[in-house]
Amino acid sequence: MTSPVIVVDHLSKTFQVAHKAPGLRGALSGLFSREYRAVEAVRAISFEVQEGELVGFLGPNGAGKTTTLKMLSGLLHPTSGQATVLGHVPWKRERSFQKRFTMVMGQRTQLWWDLPAWDSFLLNKEIFEIPEASFHRTVDELSTLLEIQDLLDVPVKKLSLGQRMKAELACSLLHEPSVLLLDEPTIGLDVVMQKKVREFILDYQKRRKATILLTSHNMEDIAELCSRVMLINHGQLLFDGALTEIQKQFGQGSLSEAMRAAFLAPRS
Repeated sequence: MTSPVIVVDHLSKTFQVAHKAPGLRGALSGLFSREYRAVEAVRAISFEVQEGELVGFLGPNGAGKTTTLKMLSGLLHPTSGQATVLGHVPWKRERSFQKRFTMVMGQRTQLWWDLPAWDSFLLNKEIFEIPEASFHRTVDELSTLLEIQDLLDVPVKKLSLGQRMKAELACSLLHEPSVLLLDEPTIGLDVVMQKKVREFILDYQKRRKATILLTSHNMEDIAELCSRVMLINHGQLLFDGALTEIQKQFGQGSLSEAMRAAFLAPRS
């Protein structure tokens, strides 16, 4: 049996957040001394993801989803606990690791706003040291799958939100990563574009046998893409199992209703 691609062992992240007393007096006192309070964003979560799995990572705003993905990508150091992705400790930021994963955040972009997407593609080609032949082959493949062949020379600021999201996906996958961390990849897109992005993600996962961890508030994303889901709230992992088990355990209504019941259920 092969080793898991993602291993998370009691991973925690605590932020120190400045606390200011209300009113003018509080503002003035904050100039000379500040008080801080600890906010536990992620609390000792543990899980594993096998090669080729597409797992939904779900929770309300502020649950700890994005913080977890940022630790798995190496953007944040944990307060405690351990994690490995592809056998690497993410926050060591080893070059060999960075060439094998990507993180896509639906509300942020790596595309240069005033330049065509093609220019950003060329920049990533140099950053990831992609061979010329491989680069052109991958661009042709991705642009065809995402239907953006005629948009690569258009300045990014002139693209629609859906077109930008597809160009963003293409740019993030030029180095053919085997692990994808997708944070709200369909946010803000219309129904038709959401469907196309979901189809692309599923196609990429099957073609590359990619391992994907996906966050989304869109239940259509989860229902169409994920057979396994993990639920997190207040930094704690509440559920990890088959999508069908959520409705069995927490009600026979819609998926959204079952998940709401799961988040509200008392914990032992």
